[in-house]
Amino acid sequence: MQIPSDALGRRGQLRQAPEDFLSGELVAAISEHGVDSERRGLLRSAFVGALAVAGAGAAAAPEGDPDILDIPPWSLSLGKPVVANPYGRPSVFEANIVRRQSPGLTQTDQASVAFTPLQNLFGSITPSGLHFERHHQGWVDIDPRRHRLMINGLVREPLVFTMEDLMRMPSVSRMHFLECGANTAQEWGNAAVPTVQYSHGMLSGSEWTGVPLSLLLERAGYDRNAGYLLAEGADGSGMTRTINMENALDDAIVAYGQNGEMLRPEQGYPLRLVVPGVQGVSWVKWLRRLEVGDQPYATKDEASHYVDLMPDGRMRQYTAIQEAKSVITSPSGGQRLLKKGYYCITGLAWSGRGEVRKVEVSVDGGRNWRPARIEGSPQSKMLTRFNFDWTWQGETALLQSRVHDATGYIQPTRSQLVAARGTRSIYHNNAIQTWRVKDSGEVDNVQVG
Repeated sequence: MQIPSDALGRRGQLRQAPEDFLSGELVAAISEHGVDSERRGLLRSAFVGALAVAGAGAAAAPEGDPDILDIPPWSLSLGKPVVANPYGRPSVFEANIVRRQSPGLTQTDQASVAFTPLQNLFGSITPSGLHFERHHQGWVDIDPRRHRLMINGLVREPLVFTMEDLMRMPSVSRMHFLECGANTAQEWGNAAVPTVQYSHGMLSGSEWTGVPLSLLLERAGYDRNAGYLLAEGADGSGMTRTINMENALDDAIVAYGQNGEMLRPEQGYPLRLVVPGVQGVSWVKWLRRLEVGDQPYATKDEASHYVDLMPDGRMRQYTAIQEAKSVITSPSGGQRLLKKGYYCITGLAWSGRGEVRKVEVSVDGGRNWRPARIEGSPQSKMLTRFNFDWTWQGETALLQSRVHDATGYIQPTRSQLVAARGTRSIYHNNAIQTWRVKDSGEVDNVQVG
């Protein structure tokens, strides 16, 4: 598979921390803001180690640098008027940070994937314009005035809702990750792709707004003995998926909003299903019908696709939950460390069964693990950002992360996953990812354990 030459993004080369990170003022500030003594020790050790490397982290002196000594032209003139950019867009200097298709992955562009540039993102929210896409017959832009949602099947009263009806009802806004069941599919056999955008980029996190699905089912008077729900989309592929009633009644949303605005057309405008923790194909876009039933529907996309091929040749169906998983996004494949010294290893962790409880990082291929810093308060079934302080002395290193979720589950090594699942699967690969840092500073994708 060929990767575009500019696909590595803004972090294709990494810079180390400036000297200010090593100042006494920072150490004092850390102490003042209540960082515990053990963490202060870890931070101080990392900073001291970075300082010990000749020239590590030294900021450039101002002498002879026109970019700091001279007043730039943009500081001497009026800027552009607001009306020149009525819908905000990124800087032209960030133009290479985009979703990317994988050449040859599918036969047509309408049934392809657009991978999120995880290596370029911060925090846990994915900008709507960089949110990954997966389509089975292209995307459509539906007139919301003509769109309808029907609820039928084992219900007391079949109902039909307009968009106006739905947007007048009580709403909720919740942050959840969305991951394709085929995310990391290329890694079942060999280390097949060079960057984290292609290995893990069928993953994004957003704030979703809409009506709780349980409220709509209550209004229709669903049969309490019914165990399943069929979700049907309005696109040309006729996407239909079986949803367990347990998931439907828990935290599922019939959503019209994403990240504070209406859904984008490629994300299902004007209406999509959000089923937190469940693989993305079940988050049916352009949602038009929900049918309550008493058994799984075995639709075309869950009888022959989105099944797990087991070592004994049998296929496992309806394994929808996305198990706990994590990945280091920087440094990651395709990037290069420019100098020895201090680096902040950063990445994402998530679990389809609830909250992230702990993330650990190894720099020696899993022989030794140390706790990473979890940023903010982890939310259920949402991406969690983690950071880890590391001083690189120029040695070969094998960077890994592993997550523990609220159920006690620990992300498996590749050998543990292969022992249970074999290597013939496509879906639900949540094995520990390894990035190798060569002594040259170049980072590539390898498989360990």
